Amino acid sequence: MNLRLHPLAVFCIVILITLISSSAFSHGMSEEEKMTILQGGFLSFFQLGVTHMLSGYDHLAFVFGIVFFLRSFAQIAKYITVFTLGHSLTLIWATYHAVQINYFLIDAMIALSVCYIAFANLDGFQRIVRIKAPNMLMMVAVFGLIHGFGLATRLQELPLDTDNLLLNIIVFNLGIEVGQIGVLIAMLCVLKAWRSGASFPAFSRLANGGLIAFGVLLFLMQLHDFSHFSPNQSSNQNQAQTMVNREGDWLNHVVITVPAHSDKEYKLLQAKGKALAYEWQTTKGQLYFDFHGEPAGDKTGFFQSYAIGTDSMAKGSVKTPFTGTHGWYWKNNSKNDIQLSLRFRGEYLLTQ
Repeated sequence: MNLRLHPLAVFCIVILITLISSSAFSHGMSEEEKMTILQGGFLSFFQLGVTHMLSGYDHLAFVFGIVFFLRSFAQIAKYITVFTLGHSLTLIWATYHAVQINYFLIDAMIALSVCYIAFANLDGFQRIVRIKAPNMLMMVAVFGLIHGFGLATRLQELPLDTDNLLLNIIVFNLGIEVGQIGVLIAMLCVLKAWRSGASFPAFSRLANGGLIAFGVLLFLMQLHDFSHFSPNQSSNQNQAQTMVNREGDWLNHVVITVPAHSDKEYKLLQAKGKALAYEWQTTKGQLYFDFHGEPAGDKTGFFQSYAIGTDSMAKGSVKTPFTGTHGWYWKNNSKNDIQLSLRFRGEYLLTQ
């Protein structure tokens, strides 16, 4: 039999293949991205929410499954509202209370939610399992709670400022919802045009089968990553996220060369109220130094110095007065390169 697919069917197959081959399964943000977000204030948290929704292919696949057979505005509004309330609740609660759940396990559960919604769309409970399907609205609410934990793990990769914590979370969630509405409108337009074609019944089976395949693949990938997971990979903002090596009581030890007649900086990104202890010493020669901090988001050039001097060594500690970068500036006024050894410990993200 010669099967001719509707052009929209071909388009959606390409989208599914793109999802499966995408790098969207990776976790984490670069240090540059984290600094950009922190320095950009509330607008950056909003943009982060929109971006994470648009790149959250597992989340979007689930939403696509929800609205696949919904036609009326009342139905769509009811299901999407329940899903939105669910993921907003756990996103805000988990982030505000710093509740950490392994992101590989959460994403594996989200992958299963995609399989579930597609299986229900294919009437799998009646045709295959021979049981009555659970109440779909209730299941959408439950899966919404799970998706919210997944979103919370992303947001908690940032060292969130406790002074504006709740507002940052709400703004991030607002970005999530705006992104979701934009994609939802596009989905509904495609589905509305799609339903008018004679190939819709056949492709609906193909599309939901593709969603199941996508969910299974994502589930297996997350289980694989979880099996190689180490507790030291935790993204908890209250832990040091990058360690060069451990030497005695010091978490990190780095060697830095300050060129002749030049300068050098080494900075750490820290949230407000975090501790940082350090000591550094040159192999020979003295350096002018300024141990200081710069608030995230400041556009005036303000910085606060904690220790200034000229010496071949220095040590000290600080409890950070604000969220931002904290670290050292060295100036070498001699005609020879000077090497120094820096050791430090605390709760931070390496940004150099």
